Amino acid sequence: MKYLGLDLGTKTLGIAISETGLIASFYDSFRYDNEDELISKIEEIVKKEKIDVVVLGLPINMDGSLGFRAEETISFKDKLEGVLDKEVALQDERLSTKVATDVLIEADMSRKKRKGVIDGVSAVVILQTYLDRKDRNYD
Repeated sequence: MKYLGLDLGTKTLGIAISETGLIASFYDSFRYDNEDELISKIEEIVKKEKIDVVVLGLPINMDGSLGFRAEETISFKDKLEGVLDKEVALQDERLSTKVATDVLIEADMSRKKRKGVIDGVSAVVILQTYLDRKDRNYD
């Protein structure tokens, strides 16, 4: 099975892919202006890459509650499932940006360069977390 991981921001989308269901890797990141443009781009990638499952990061608050962004993400998930006719799994993305930032700092990447890739690396963290949980049957 092939998986696509998404880190949905208010203006940017980070994308990761797993060809085998074992290892997530960076695919792309881009800025978007509206939700229709965003859904169209995701649909294009899903078709091109023959994706089986889409994994969308869910921004849960640190106390476990769902805030405004989480509700928006769940609404986006529903729209995406309707367009793609594919499973869209939600993955808790708490601390994914922190983990991604730490990885990039460890790699000695400058702040300016980190800004350009952080969403994609966060998508890798989200997808890899999902794949690891799936393989260990924690669901």
